[in-house]
Amino acid sequence: MSIDYHEKLKSSILPFTGILLFFLLALYIRTVPAESVFISENFVRLGGNDPWYHLRNVESILHNFPSMLWFDAYTQYPHGTDQVFAPLFDMVLATLIWIIGFGDPSTELTQTICAYYPSFLGSLVVIPTYFVGKWAFNDRRIGLLAAFLIALAPGQFLSRAIIGFNDHHIAEALLSTVVAMFLIAGLRRSESSDFTLSHLRENGFSQIRPILPYFLLTGFFLGAYTLAWKGALFFSFIIGVYITAQHIIDHMHGRSTEYLAIGGMAIFIVALVMVLLTPAIGGTKDLQIKGLLAGFVAFPILSIISYYMREKQLNRYYYPLSIAVLFGAGILLARVVSESAYALPLLMRGGQFSLQPLWYNFALTGILSFFALLILAYIAIYRRNNREQTFLIVWSVMIIWAMLQQNRFAYYYSVNAAILSAYLGIKVLDLAGWKDIRSPFAQATSSISDWLKQIKPVHALALVLVVLVLAYPSYDLSTQQNQGTGGPNGYWIEATQWMKYNTPDPGLDYYESYEQPPEGELYPYPDEAYGVMSWWDYGHWIEVIGHRIPNANPFQQGIGGRRNSMDEENRPGASTFFTAPSEAEATAVLEAVHPDPEKAGARYVVSDVAMATGKFYAMAAWTLDTDNYYVQAQTAQGTQTVPGERYFNTMEARLHIFDGNGLEQYRMVHETPAANTAETGFKQVYNVLFGGNVEVVNTGYVKIFEYVDGATITGQAPEGGALFN
Repeated sequence: MSIDYHEKLKSSILPFTGILLFFLLALYIRTVPAESVFISENFVRLGGNDPWYHLRNVESILHNFPSMLWFDAYTQYPHGTDQVFAPLFDMVLATLIWIIGFGDPSTELTQTICAYYPSFLGSLVVIPTYFVGKWAFNDRRIGLLAAFLIALAPGQFLSRAIIGFNDHHIAEALLSTVVAMFLIAGLRRSESSDFTLSHLRENGFSQIRPILPYFLLTGFFLGAYTLAWKGALFFSFIIGVYITAQHIIDHMHGRSTEYLAIGGMAIFIVALVMVLLTPAIGGTKDLQIKGLLAGFVAFPILSIISYYMREKQLNRYYYPLSIAVLFGAGILLARVVSESAYALPLLMRGGQFSLQPLWYNFALTGILSFFALLILAYIAIYRRNNREQTFLIVWSVMIIWAMLQQNRFAYYYSVNAAILSAYLGIKVLDLAGWKDIRSPFAQATSSISDWLKQIKPVHALALVLVVLVLAYPSYDLSTQQNQGTGGPNGYWIEATQWMKYNTPDPGLDYYESYEQPPEGELYPYPDEAYGVMSWWDYGHWIEVIGHRIPNANPFQQGIGGRRNSMDEENRPGASTFFTAPSEAEATAVLEAVHPDPEKAGARYVVSDVAMATGKFYAMAAWTLDTDNYYVQAQTAQGTQTVPGERYFNTMEARLHIFDGNGLEQYRMVHETPAANTAETGFKQVYNVLFGGNVEVVNTGYVKIFEYVDGATITGQAPEGGALFN
């Protein structure tokens, strides 16, 4: 074994060991709340809403391997829905489970791997973060510190990768960072071997052969990223902005720009082919194709213009007019579909401007990364232009811009914040003299003891300071934020499982591969099929845990109501049903949900105490008619906002507060145990303000009612009180 190889191997020990330890640290932090996920031998509680639909997709793929669930008839009754998610996240996960389960994985194995999958992906982000930090600054110390910081990162980056939160968000962060990693690698190589179109004509591909693989890998992972999230055109836009900016910088300095054209075309054509070969991308395939094709065409045009202007010796300041290309790309970006649940600006909390989300998501790395960004921008403008760092600047600025518009991009910026803060941290260490200390792994003859002799108090003090400032706040926040995953509480689990085993089979195989109906036609459901009316938050739980077909779901389908103006029709759906001011009007909504006048839209109605209390205003907001549900009343504690007459008339109040008493066509068939909730306060208000005599006790947290078409169900209103008509 040669000495050079020995030294190279030894120099790799430190980064390899560091990356492995940081990966394990990240995995540990993300799997702390495992007990809140594996709550029994027979049930794995995934977090939130969308992770349950990813489980739905995975189960379908495994039962029809390797076919994707492109159309789902088991939700949004009576319409069903096209696949809302991009397919790659679920396809990779299902394939992994299928392999581990030797082609016949058990339900327990499937759910267990689904629970750990996001934590594994989140921990993997350590690896590309290291290489981005190392290659962007040609300093592996920055890479190692960045990898350490991303392992500790709190906020949305942590919550999207916590055990049980099996959603595609963390795959976005991982894949976009890998895209950046390979792009930076290609840019590094291009600086040492610039090539032009004349080189290509004279020497063929020999001049670009060392560089092209990195751009092709960038394109492959950009394609994978696009197949993992339907809004992925955003990162293509970032690459387009960078390539345009770098065109301008190179042209202004009299440098060739052809490498950008060839590299950009290679990136976008690979991603474009991957998109073209995929049947659907959550309804955005056409948009992805247009965006990638626009970049593929635009990049060579920019280089040709630059080449022509250099040959003709035209004024170089004319070239920046190509910035107009960004305007067209901006229009494309504005059309990218983003989940409205995350469309709130980052620095808004309760409708008020606040810097608290900045601390919650990044600790001190957020604000420190901004300072680092200013330093890099200054260096790029006034000292020298480094292609890799220019990309890092553009990438970071674009993510900050997006994050300030929509808080969902906070988990993207965690990577940038870690890299930029690591750069600042290493600069501080260098100022303290660390740059003069040789690593014990740098050469074969050095040892740990020799290295320790070089450490002085000022070095140790600087190291402690950097760790305390950069790492400890993040670690402290992460250990506070990793205590639970969320997801359905015990009441909802009990209610949906009761529904699964105690309500009629809807006559549709849950694991079937459904054929999409012709456009404009309904799915041909069997006669015994029926819907379950509840608020959209709970649709995936009803479908995946209860194996019943919800009318509304977290894709915000089946909600009904209005969107823009009170002049619109109040469309039938969950919002109009639960806010209906009488049983007759609620029943009319329920029957109008199904286009067939002979069929009702739902057979069962499910309500929980949150719908009757805290969530009720949101249901009303979907109809754009929120007046007078709550009124001001004088109490011993002063003026209080309390539910009013209009609220107690609603179908939701009739069902949940009054248990369906007095209703003719709805009977409660099941309720879960009670919990200590605001229900008693609502009942007190009813008794005091409206002369009722309702027993002030908490009743079932979740209640299930059966709608009986044309029947008259006898019931009794509370003694001494009457429901409003």
